Amino acid sequence: MSTAAVPALPAEHPLMDGRTAHSPLLRALRGERTGSRAVWFMRQAGRSLPEYRTAREGIGMLESCLRPDLASEITLQPVRRHQVDAAIFFSDIVVPLRLAGVDVDIVPGRGPVLGSPVRTPDDVAALPSLDDVDFTAIREAVALTVSQLGTTPLIGFAGAPFTLAAYMVEGGPSRDHLGPRTLMHADPETWRALTTWAADLSGAFLRAQIEAGASACQLFDSWAGSLSAADYEAHAAPASARAFGHVADLPVPRIHFGTGTSELLPAMHAAGATAVGVDYRLPLDEASRRLGGGVPLQGNIDPALLAAPWEVLEEHVRDVLRRGDSAPGHVVNLGHGVPPETDPTVLTRIVELVHEVPQ
Repeated sequence: MSTAAVPALPAEHPLMDGRTAHSPLLRALRGERTGSRAVWFMRQAGRSLPEYRTAREGIGMLESCLRPDLASEITLQPVRRHQVDAAIFFSDIVVPLRLAGVDVDIVPGRGPVLGSPVRTPDDVAALPSLDDVDFTAIREAVALTVSQLGTTPLIGFAGAPFTLAAYMVEGGPSRDHLGPRTLMHADPETWRALTTWAADLSGAFLRAQIEAGASACQLFDSWAGSLSAADYEAHAAPASARAFGHVADLPVPRIHFGTGTSELLPAMHAAGATAVGVDYRLPLDEASRRLGGGVPLQGNIDPALLAAPWEVLEEHVRDVLRRGDSAPGHVVNLGHGVPPETDPTVLTRIVELVHEVPQ
């Protein structure tokens, strides 16, 4: 019987030298229950932290993401403050677009804006080649971060191809995502070419982070909830599968998360994820049922309750924990990102509660 060699990460990688292999996060994502719950928060790196605002004073968002020392410092801040069980790499889904040579910026108060939208076959054909994208700054930031995290794992991050392509078609944020939804039906060949390009970029971005030291990765599909289940399976899932394919040979858990995606969870899992993030709209026990009961879950504290009285929030968190116990593994998180106005002490208190409740 032949045995295929498992592709090796660098010997100094935290998974290879044992630093993070048995961490609560990795064990939960493998579907193991150890008595120790894992918790981290999406958008924990910054936003609500005063030290984040101080570090970024006078520095644009994209520049912050592309300065290794600053990106590393911002990634580490919530780990120091909250004692969470994972760091999430400080980045933005359009960072790889900038690295690839696409004219894009993050406009305060609005979000990512492209110099010109991508809507026609000629627009797609004119996109930069991905053969020579330089991820040096990303690799340096990851390596610097991992060197200071010790046994706490770093999660790599990228935007899912649908959301990335949707931004490109719209040229910026959108409420109804009508442009990309129209393009996928009106010109499916152009849509397929665009999402293939986006998938290869996101996949390469994830791989660079993992090779540099990330112990897990998350593909974030913030706009997938605008799609019907049929449209997602036909026009978005294949590209997500292609993105995950770039890292499928590496021994790291792969989380797939989207907002408004309660009806898409089985397809998101089938696209190549080993764990699925669930937003606040669907109870975790029902999410587990829809996924067949065998998939580790992440989520799903409602961010709206972070400003509620503690007794209300505590009851909600305990309910999330109980429902999460229906899955083979559960990573506690929010059902979306940390609102900027959140009191950081509330997040710290949630972490303490999660760590106190036996599993």
